[in-house]
Amino acid sequence: MLNYLLLTKSKGINIVRGEAQYVWDDSGKKYLDMNTCHGVAFLGHRNPTIVNALISQLSSIATLSTSFDTPVRDVMLEMLDHVKPKNSSHVFLLNSGSEAIEMCIKIARKATSRKKLIAIKNGFHGRTSGSLSLTWNPRYKIQFGELLTNVEHIDASQSSLSAIDEQTAAVFFEPVQGEGGVIPLEKEFVKALSEKCKEKGALLVADEVQSGFGRTGKVWAYEHFEVQPDVVVASKALGGGFPVSAVFAPEWVASKLEEGDHGSTFGGNPLACAAVAASCEVLIKDEVPAKASRMGELFKKRLNETIAQNRIVKSVRGLGLMIGVELRTNPAATLSDLQAQGVLALKAGLSVVRFLPPYMINEDDIEWAVNALARPLSKLAQTSCA
Repeated sequence: MLNYLLLTKSKGINIVRGEAQYVWDDSGKKYLDMNTCHGVAFLGHRNPTIVNALISQLSSIATLSTSFDTPVRDVMLEMLDHVKPKNSSHVFLLNSGSEAIEMCIKIARKATSRKKLIAIKNGFHGRTSGSLSLTWNPRYKIQFGELLTNVEHIDASQSSLSAIDEQTAAVFFEPVQGEGGVIPLEKEFVKALSEKCKEKGALLVADEVQSGFGRTGKVWAYEHFEVQPDVVVASKALGGGFPVSAVFAPEWVASKLEEGDHGSTFGGNPLACAAVAASCEVLIKDEVPAKASRMGELFKKRLNETIAQNRIVKSVRGLGLMIGVELRTNPAATLSDLQAQGVLALKAGLSVVRFLPPYMINEDDIEWAVNALARPLSKLAQTSCA
């Protein structure tokens, strides 16, 4: 039998069904899913609006080159127009966040006729060659040798902004660094970063693959920082579970691109368009950002009330329903204990328990997760005192 090349550690459970914020394994055990495939299922597993849109589209046409017009694309564009980043006049659909970042690298270099790229230390932008060059953590790339040249990483501090100069094509940043540890950037730094890019003529590219589309309490996380990026990248929650990503750009950037500058066999296919249109419908009609803001504040409040005084806990942080609990120890054992109690979460950085729940979680779900986390942390604290 053919073996699957598993490049991630197995969790040891066989998930067979999902519904909204819950999944079930093959023994019938129910789990509260706060892993959600690194945030993909933010709109819930099998959201009926999205499922119905995909079924309907499957009944007509599923695949089509973007060289041809198709009605579902027009529907998608109309829906996206209500939630797009403010300065965007164009959008290009691809299949993954990494692929969208690759396109942004090309856009930046062509639009500015410059080569130098800057990213923020601790950031994560993907694992394809170009996106991996922008990713900070050396463990993801050191074994592959030299990737892109003319890439520089800077600290998230205003003193580091002198690196942005007349040779810089673009600066890539995550408003909330997800993989790096659920770290919201400081507002004053982001504002200074934006001003520096304007001063030097460099593009400011917001990587909203994980933070975007309502998760942080606003449609786009950059809105918390009172800046306007030139280019915005979205993925994960954008398709409600269907693999899709998007690059949003203003007219002056889009006008620099010509036929053949980029392409994608599956990008912008009719099913992707249907999924995005339906996801936008859910985001708007169910007031998803407002719910994420409200439940995120409650979640952090209960975490602070219940576990923040535990000596193992270093901090509780995040925006909306993008929450991290930083520990003074490796979180692997804690994540296993959470799973045993029916709560699925994931690691971020070296020592952070990351929660990326669907927007429809309720107060009972939050109590379930908080209590499940408190138990192993209490045991760890007692052990460390012994």
